[in-house]
Amino acid sequence: MATRHLYAVRHGSADPFGELTDVGRRQTELLAERLARLPVDAVWHSPLPRAARSAGIIGERLPGVPVREAAELVDHVPHVPDDPPPAWAGFFDGYDAAEADAGARLADALVDRFARPAGTETHEVLVTHAYQVAWLVRSALDAPPARWLGLGCGNTALTAIEYYDGAAPAVLVYNDMGHLPADLRWTGFGPGTRP
Repeated sequence: MATRHLYAVRHGSADPFGELTDVGRRQTELLAERLARLPVDAVWHSPLPRAARSAGIIGERLPGVPVREAAELVDHVPHVPDDPPPAWAGFFDGYDAAEADAGARLADALVDRFARPAGTETHEVLVTHAYQVAWLVRSALDAPPARWLGLGCGNTALTAIEYYDGAAPAVLVYNDMGHLPADLRWTGFGPGTRP
């Protein structure tokens, strides 16, 4: 059975201007070493600089593998719940119906392009953002749309999803930071106790 293997990753740690920090570059180099052990066919990235630069670093470790931009991977809010949980209410302040509709269209485009069987055996890396990784996992699990809110994603954490013809997708790994030493893990999250 032909399987589409997606390796969805969040970009490396970035500064407030969207450029990779030294930590983000090191995180991405370590992720690239891990991905170099896989038979990667393509690397796709968001148009935003932090994702594009991360994809470039990964591409340097994958000779001959094409690295291309995919507009569907851009950072956006994929779903605005009608009644957001109280902890998220402030986050959604100011989102109007037009913004919510635009985010939903981008989320649909992301799923339509990447979250389905490809017809052949493929291994693709998606260098994107936390919300898009969460949306792909939510979609693979066929969870209600608002469930993306509870899925955090660390910088350069690896999520692996497989898509098969005639079968439900399988989430093999979610938010795996095993390629990072302890001092490079848990960036991209707010303060708090981490396992």
